Amino acid sequence: MQNPTRRQFLAGGMAAAGAVGVAPLASGNASQALLQGKAEHVISIWLGGGMGQIDTFDPKPKGDPKTRKPGGYYDAIDTAVEGVQVCEHLPRMAGLMDRVTAVRTVHHGVIDEHAAATNRMHTGRAISGTVTYPSLGSLIAHERGAAGDDAPPYVLIGYPNVTRGPGFLGAKHGYLYLTETGRGPAGLSRPDIITPQRQSRREQFLASLRKSAGATAVRELVDYEAAIEQSMSLSGPEFNRVFQLDREPDQLRNRYGGEFGQRCLLSRRLIERGVRFIEVSHNLNFLNGAGWDVHNSGIVNQHKLIEELDTAVSALITDLQDKDLLDKTLIVITSEFGRPPEFDSGGGRGHQGSTFTCVLAGGGLSHCGAWGETDEGSKKIVADPVSVPDFFATICGCVGVDYSKYLYAGDRPVPITDQGVPIAKLFAS
Repeated sequence: MQNPTRRQFLAGGMAAAGAVGVAPLASGNASQALLQGKAEHVISIWLGGGMGQIDTFDPKPKGDPKTRKPGGYYDAIDTAVEGVQVCEHLPRMAGLMDRVTAVRTVHHGVIDEHAAATNRMHTGRAISGTVTYPSLGSLIAHERGAAGDDAPPYVLIGYPNVTRGPGFLGAKHGYLYLTETGRGPAGLSRPDIITPQRQSRREQFLASLRKSAGATAVRELVDYEAAIEQSMSLSGPEFNRVFQLDREPDQLRNRYGGEFGQRCLLSRRLIERGVRFIEVSHNLNFLNGAGWDVHNSGIVNQHKLIEELDTAVSALITDLQDKDLLDKTLIVITSEFGRPPEFDSGGGRGHQGSTFTCVLAGGGLSHCGAWGETDEGSKKIVADPVSVPDFFATICGCVGVDYSKYLYAGDRPVPITDQGVPIAKLFAS
C-alpha cells in the first residue's frame, strides 16, 4: 500500500470535512457509501493454532488419512440455511446458521509462522519494523470507548500478548485481562485488609502527590494517569460482581459447558455491564493434546474441540437472543490460518493461508449462512475473496466505526483497516 503524502492527506481531510452526506470509501470509489451497522459490542472468539475450515465450517467430501487421499475428516450435515453445510460435530450451530455467516474466503500470505499470522489476524497487517500497529480490539476501543459508565472498553479473557495490544494508540486503549472465570482480574481485587476508609486515604495521598507534581503533557504519563483512574473506578465490588457466574441459573451455566463455555457466559455478562470489545481465547485445555494446531495425531481428537466450540457458541447465540442482545452484539470467530485438504505423514494437517474461514454471528447483520466459495478441497478461492482488511472493515462497519478513516502513528497517517472494504451484502436491509 502506498501512503499518501502529508499534503495529499491534509487536502483529503479538508475535502472530507466540507462534504455533505455519507462519506465515500477510502479506496476511491466515491459512488459507494460508507456502510454502518448498529451493533454496540463485539465478542471475538480466538481459536489459537489454526482452525481447519475443511473440518468445520467449509466441509468437503471426505478424504482418507491412511492412504493420504486429500479431503475432509468428518461427514457434513445440513443447516438451517438451504445449501449450506457444516461439519457433523457442529449440530447446534447447524440449527442457528440463519443467524450466522461463515466467511469462507478469508486469506493472507502467512503460512508457516504462527506468531506472524496471529499478529496479522489481530492487527490486520504484517509486522512492521517501524510501527507497532494496534489490535482490532484497541481500534474499536479507541473509536467507540466503553458502552457503559465504569466499565473498561476492552477485556481479554486469556493471556496477554502484544498482538492484542494498543500499539501506537497508547496504553489508554489497551485491555483489561483475566485468565480464569472464577474471579475477576487480580489487579482490581482489593485485599480484605484494604477497607473503604483505607482506600479513601490512599486516594487522598495520591491526589496530593499529583497536585504537588503539577500537570504534564508527556503522553506516556497522561496515559498512565488515565489507567490509574480507570483501575480505581473498577476496583470496587460493584464491577467485580460481573465475574460472579454463580449468580446465573445452573441450567444456563450447564448449557454453556466447561471452562471455555463459562468464558463465553462471562463475555455476555461483560457486555451487559458496558464492555465494548471482548476477546475470548479457546482452547487452553488442549482437549486433543495439540489444540487447533492439528499436525499428525493431534487431529484424532480434534472433534472434542469442535464439539466444545459448538456447545459454547450456540449457547451464547441463543442466550444473547433471549435477552434481546444478539442484534447489538457481533460474535466473531477467528484463527491465524486454516488447514489444507492434504494429510501429513502422521494423518494430520499442515497450515494454509490461501483461504480459510472466519465466522460472524448476530450484530444486526443480514446473515446468509456462508459467504464466498472455495474449490473442491477448500484450498483455493472460487468466488468472493475477502482479505483480512476487508474482514476487519466488515467488523468495524457493523459496530459503527468508520473503516475509511486514518489514524496517526506520530505524524504518519495510517488507514484504520488498511483500506479494507466491507462485505456489502451483510449490510443489506
